[in-house]
Amino acid sequence: MVVSTAWWLGVELLLVVVVAVYARKLFGRVEAQRSRAEDRLSRLSEANVLLTALHDLAQTLPASLDLAEVLESTLPRLREVIEFDTGAVLLRDHATGTWAVAAADGLRLGRTLTEAQLPAPLGVAASGTRAWLEPHLSYEQGGGLDAFSRSGLYAPLRARDTLLGLLALEHHEHDHFDHRDRDLLGGFAETAALAIDNARWFGRLRTIGAHEERTRIARDLHDRVGQSLAYLAFQLDRLVDMSEKEAPLGNELSGLRDDIRSVIGEVRETLFDLRTDVTADRGIGDTLASFLHRVRSRTELEVSLTREETARVALPREREIWRIAQEAITNAERHAQATRLDVSWRCSSHHAVLTVADNGRGFADGNGRTDAYGLVGMRERADAIGARLDVKSTEGTGTVVECRIGAP
Repeated sequence: MVVSTAWWLGVELLLVVVVAVYARKLFGRVEAQRSRAEDRLSRLSEANVLLTALHDLAQTLPASLDLAEVLESTLPRLREVIEFDTGAVLLRDHATGTWAVAAADGLRLGRTLTEAQLPAPLGVAASGTRAWLEPHLSYEQGGGLDAFSRSGLYAPLRARDTLLGLLALEHHEHDHFDHRDRDLLGGFAETAALAIDNARWFGRLRTIGAHEERTRIARDLHDRVGQSLAYLAFQLDRLVDMSEKEAPLGNELSGLRDDIRSVIGEVRETLFDLRTDVTADRGIGDTLASFLHRVRSRTELEVSLTREETARVALPREREIWRIAQEAITNAERHAQATRLDVSWRCSSHHAVLTVADNGRGFADGNGRTDAYGLVGMRERADAIGARLDVKSTEGTGTVVECRIGAP
């Protein structure tokens, strides 16, 4: 009986030990899972805070396409979320291989650095694709942009697989920046790079557009005013010769006076045409009506205008479409030898179509001369706004220019 009781006590004790071990094992698994869940939740929370801060920071970047405005706003925006003593935006000149300090805070603006002068931490960031954290800057080993800096954050500015420049933030204390600052700067650098790249491309396009406008103005002055002034100069030379021969000049001077008045009128018309444009308050339809009214008054063309407008396209697009219309109408007026000009402008919320048709001499090749300056300019303008330009011409019959945006 005593043996049986001891045996059962041993079995119970063994079961208690087994259950305790199993329970401890389960508790350990639960604790490990809880720890992993808390760690994951902590990382998700940190990522959420980081993404929220990055979103708010990116929202403050200007939507402007002006490079100076983009650069000027970059460092103040960063200072709102990252504390630093020295900050700079360096832009790379690929032609010379130099780096220009385009924006600075706590650093001399306008410095230009060669590749050899670029501090080592910035060189590391420039050769990579992610932000670089340098917790200990050493003056003896070159340091950062500022000789007093002891820690730094550096991020490459890349767009379209091209290195545009660098973002550099530095502090006078060691270990000032952490991985959160690094991730925040890296995310912001992507948005800043796109803003800088867009501003640069817009600047290039604006320069090209200004050059094109200067060329067009020069051509207009040559075609209208220049030729008229050359004729007046010829007439004056002829009158001088007549005066030397003591020939009567009364009728000749009267004719010259009329010619001068005509040239003055041409100058006024040319300047008025050059100033004519669409605005926020004046759309293409009204601008066409005013312009064609002047065409009627100075030519013998039979002119008609058809308008169907229920909406307007964006103003930058309208301006390019207007310049296409002006070029096509001017070509018909001066060079087509036409007697009739029909212009149509139809615009709705889904599409817009401009048509300029004349019954003039047309072109030998049905699609128009691709090398003609006017046609080249019209095609470039259409491409710039995503429009389709069709030029159809039949020799001896006339020309039709159609510019279309969107599906009919």
